Amino acid sequence: MISPEDAWLRLEPFLTPLPSERLARQRAHGRVLAEPTEAAVDVPATDVSAMDGYAVSGKVAGNRLPVAGTVAAGDPPGGQCPPGAAMRIMTGAPVPAGADRVVPVELTDGGAETVAFHEDVAAGGHIRRRAEIVAAGDPLLPAGAVVTPGALALLATHGLGELVVHRAPSVRLLVTGDEVVPADRHPEPGQLRDSHTDFLLAAGRGMGLEFEALGIAPDRREALSVAIATGLEADVLLLTGGVSKGEYDYVEEVLDGFGCQTLFDAVAVQPGKPLVAAQHSRGLVFGLPGNPGSVMTSFWLFVRPALRRLMGRDDGYWHGSLAGVLAAPLPGAKGRDRFLPAAVEIAAGVARVRPIASRGSHDLMASAGGDALVRVPAGAAPTLAGAACRYLPLASL
Repeated sequence: MISPEDAWLRLEPFLTPLPSERLARQRAHGRVLAEPTEAAVDVPATDVSAMDGYAVSGKVAGNRLPVAGTVAAGDPPGGQCPPGAAMRIMTGAPVPAGADRVVPVELTDGGAETVAFHEDVAAGGHIRRRAEIVAAGDPLLPAGAVVTPGALALLATHGLGELVVHRAPSVRLLVTGDEVVPADRHPEPGQLRDSHTDFLLAAGRGMGLEFEALGIAPDRREALSVAIATGLEADVLLLTGGVSKGEYDYVEEVLDGFGCQTLFDAVAVQPGKPLVAAQHSRGLVFGLPGNPGSVMTSFWLFVRPALRRLMGRDDGYWHGSLAGVLAAPLPGAKGRDRFLPAAVEIAAGVARVRPIASRGSHDLMASAGGDALVRVPAGAAPTLAGAACRYLPLASL
């Protein structure tokens, strides 16, 4: 059994971002740029008004000037403001030649044919200068930047129709166990419905990934080998069950037969100790312990950050954990880091973390609750409400 930190170190060499592909801009949300982008146009494209008001030249306070016309947003640049006159101008409209400032309408009487000015503004006031945000050819977003909704808006402004991004990993999911039946089937005595597929498919979608479910494989070497062979065609294969030391736990044996190199098969975490990670020539395999609490905890702590690293994002074991204050007592831990589901409420800028009591890794009622994991370090004594803690949000960040 190794520490979770050491387990992550063994995974890291195999978490290089996947090769790049070209995607239409609107399909690239959540991906990571594999190449830098540059500005295609000046922003603003010309000098424009930052306010609704009047374009004038020089100081005009106390004067009444004729209004020579109106410049609207979308009008082509090149207009002229005659000497001794003002032009009505709208926000975003090109500033006419001959004007060196814009006086906001609220500093005037708002006249249509003539306008009286109550106050002055400085030269250049309320004018957005050409290329003051970015000039054509300037760097826009670097390689490694995540394509967020805001990034999409920026890239759309520059007309970038395709982006070069890191490929998303293909992920296949195989549930194992003679006792497991599909969730829409009535279980016979001794059987139970599959809860893992729904959890993992939804968790994948939360990352912008579509996992492919391969169904349920029985605890028999031959059938398991056929199903795993199909799963190994993906970048990442997720298996649930069959990784403990029971008589019918064949997953590691079958993986060995396919030439998979085991990176670790026992991690000092509770729940999730029997977690298996293996590497082969085409990708990675995670064997998640069969109980629901173990599946969920193993996914959040190891699988999600590994997938994010393959996507080109920065992540790791317990990466992104946040500081909070316990809203209820937290039990202690023995020789392994212990993780409990928790509900987090932000009040007055403080994250109040309420651990959810669990009867063990089989307690799906507890494991399915909350929106975070709270960590009890190995060897820690029970902690009272009000003490500091660390928690990991379960929403994809």
